[in-house]
Amino acid sequence: MSIIRAWKKVLVSDLGNIAIEMKEVIQPPSVIILDGPVGAGKTTFAKIFLDKKQSNSPTYSIINEVDNLLHADLYRIEKKEELLFLEIPMYLEEKDYFLIEWGMPYLHELQRIIGDEFKFYQLNIEINENQSRNFILKKL
Repeated sequence: MSIIRAWKKVLVSDLGNIAIEMKEVIQPPSVIILDGPVGAGKTTFAKIFLDKKQSNSPTYSIINEVDNLLHADLYRIEKKEELLFLEIPMYLEEKDYFLIEWGMPYLHELQRIIGDEFKFYQLNIEINENQSRNFILKKL
């Protein structure tokens, strides 16, 4: 893993600029695994990255499609075998970005299912004492 970029003391108002910077640095097609504790802002960032404020969290539907982007929330997945039932490759056709919340425990399985066409990244979100965030983008 190598760090590509880091942002310190990030506020919600900064997320749009971070999304733009990430799209400039990450060449599609790419998988971005959003990693951080509950309440860190993974879903909020995904909505801004998707540029769809009305986009719902995929916590219950697991995968949402928005134009040429996918957003998945694997919080409810308990075993890596469950990923096979999601039929992820079917969704990936003509997609540029696939944002996945709670995907790190399933990284190797996701890489196997998705294949080499997509590059994998991790966006780690840390919560600071003052409730700002640190964002760290790594290539996996």
